[in-house]
Amino acid sequence: MSKSFELVAEIREDKGKGASRRLRRTNRVPAILYGGRDEPRSLSIDHDAFAHNLENESFYSTILTIRVGDIEQQAILKDLQRHPARRRLLHADFQRVLADEEITLSVPLHFLNEEDAPGVKAGGIISKVQTEVEISCLPGDLPEYLEVDVSEVELDGMLSLSDVKVPDGVTVTDLAHDRDNPVLSIHRPMKEEEEPVEGEEVPEGEVPTVDDGAKKDEDQEED
Repeated sequence: MSKSFELVAEIREDKGKGASRRLRRTNRVPAILYGGRDEPRSLSIDHDAFAHNLENESFYSTILTIRVGDIEQQAILKDLQRHPARRRLLHADFQRVLADEEITLSVPLHFLNEEDAPGVKAGGIISKVQTEVEISCLPGDLPEYLEVDVSEVELDGMLSLSDVKVPDGVTVTDLAHDRDNPVLSIHRPMKEEEEPVEGEEVPEGEVPTVDDGAKKDEDQEED
C-alpha cells in the first residue's frame, strides 16, 4: 500500500524575486499550484517539513494532498528547484489532479532478482541505463513504481522499455512515441590494462621509445 503525503501550505500574496527571497529567509519555500479548472495559486510551504517528505522515494510518484486552511487539493509534484551548493529548496511546482484527466510523471523502476540473472552468475555486471520512467495514466491507475525482473537476462543481454510490465491503463510515454530505449544490460567487467613497472625489462622484439628532449640532453652530454 502506497504511503499518503500531506503538505500544509499558505496562500502567498507577494510575488517576484524579492518576495521569494524574503520568504526563504523565514524558512519557507515558494511554490505554485496550477492546472485543473482553477487559476494558478501562489503558495508557501514550510521548508523542513517539505524536505523531510522528499526523503521518501514515493513522494515523487504519489498523488499528494495540499491543504490550505480547511481546503484540500490533490496534486502531483511536477518540478523542484534546489540550491546548487547548499541543501536548500528554492521553488516547487505542483499540478492539480482531477479524477477524469490523465497525468504524466516519472515513476521509479525497482529491479528484481538481480543476483539470479544468468549473466551475473557468469561473472557479468549490471548496468542500469534508466532508474525511472515517464508514464501517463488516470490518477486512479497511478502505480507507485514499476518492477523490472532481471532473472532471465543473459551475459551481454539487455532489457528495453517494452520488457517492463505496466498495469492496465498505464502508458509508457517513450513507447507511445516509438522509442523503445534500453533499461538495463549485463556485460563483462572491463579489464584494466597493466602499466609497466619502472625498471621492468622490455620484451624481446620491442624497442623502447626515447623522449626527444631527453635524447637531445644525452647528445649534448656526449659532446
